[in-house]
Amino acid sequence: MLRGFLDYLRTSIAAKVEGAPEPEVRTAAVPSGTNLLGLLNHLTFVERAMFLGDKVTDWQATFRAAPEDSVAEVVDRYRSAVKRANEVLDGCADLGAPVRRGGPGLRWALTHLIEETARHAGHADILREWIDGSTGR
Repeated sequence: MLRGFLDYLRTSIAAKVEGAPEPEVRTAAVPSGTNLLGLLNHLTFVERAMFLGDKVTDWQATFRAAPEDSVAEVVDRYRSAVKRANEVLDGCADLGAPVRRGGPGLRWALTHLIEETARHAGHADILREWIDGSTGR
């Protein structure tokens, strides 16, 4: 069930970013600098850190995609990270066991990713509507 909720949210946020127009997809709509492409870039790093063990030294920097990265490239990178994360999750049968050596328990990791992805999917809903009026999942 946890995995089902997470996969639904992953699909939803990728769909919000996919096809978003340039340069608006990178344009901050709020004083914090949050932008649609940056949200998905950040979630790519979250997936990799949580499930694949990648180290992130500057979380704030993950909220910005590189200027040369296209929308399609950022979406593809996110989907690739999700696919690799799911391969790790497929090998985890015990919700109390660590996801990876030295990592959090599977139950905690899934719950955290559901919360993190849902929060940013909500942000993405608002930003995408601001960009081009697109609403819905």
